[in-house]
Amino acid sequence: MRILISNDDGVAAPGLAALHAALADYADCTVIAPDGDRSGASSSLTLDRPLHPCTLANGYISVNGTPTDCVHLGLHGLLPEIADLVVAGINLGPNLGDDVLYSGTVAAALEGRFLRRPAFAFSLLSRSPENLPTAAYFARKLVEAHEQLDLPPRTVLNVNIPNLPLDHIRGVQLTRLGHRARAAAPVKVVNPRGKEGYWIAAAGDVEDGAQGTDFHAVMQGYVSVTPLLLDRTHRDAFNRLQPWLEGLVQ
Repeated sequence: MRILISNDDGVAAPGLAALHAALADYADCTVIAPDGDRSGASSSLTLDRPLHPCTLANGYISVNGTPTDCVHLGLHGLLPEIADLVVAGINLGPNLGDDVLYSGTVAAALEGRFLRRPAFAFSLLSRSPENLPTAAYFARKLVEAHEQLDLPPRTVLNVNIPNLPLDHIRGVQLTRLGHRARAAAPVKVVNPRGKEGYWIAAAGDVEDGAQGTDFHAVMQGYVSVTPLLLDRTHRDAFNRLQPWLEGLVQ
C-alpha cells in the first residue's frame, strides 16, 4: 500500500515528521510538502510560476507551492506509482467548524478525493508539539482501520485531537461541523515609511458548539471525526429558488 503524506505547516514541521513516523511501518509512505508554512492556503493552486520539487536528505520532497500543489503533483505524475491514500497533517492547531474552508491541511486531503479510499486530515488542538504522540497514535489507529470503511467516493475524514496526553483522551466521536462567529476586523498597521497594511485577525469565537459538533467533542476530551464532501450544494434551497427563477423569466 502506498500513502502520500502532506501538510500545510511546511516540510520541516514536527507534526509532519510525527505522522510519517506513525505510518512508515504500515505502508510505503512518500512525503511531499510545502517548503514553508502555507497555513490558510485552502485549495489554492500555483498557476503563475513553475513548481520545483526538491528531494531532501531525509527523503521528503519539498515543493515551492501550496499543500494542494504538493498532492496534485504527487497524484499526477511526480511519483512513479500513484498513491492509494492521501493523509495530511499533523497540523499544529485546530481545524474545526468553518476552519475547514481555509485550512491547507484539509485542502491537501481534499485533493486526494479522486482516489478510491477516503482521505484523512489530522490536527492537534495546540501550537505546541508536546502532545503530538497522542495525535500520532490516533492517526495510526484510524488509517490502519480505514480498509474496513465503506464510504461514498470523495469522502474526507477531518480528525481533530484534543491537546491531552493519551491516557486523558475519553474516546472518539463522530461529529458534524460546528460554526464560528464572524472574525474580528483586520488589524491595521503602518510601517516606518508610512505605508499602511493589515493583519488578518484571529478566527471568530465558537457560535455553534452544541452537542454533536466537532467543537463540543474536543472540548469534552474526545477525538472528533467529521466526514466531509466537496459538494456544497444547498439542496434545501431548491424549493424556494425554483419559483423565484421561474418568476424572473415570465
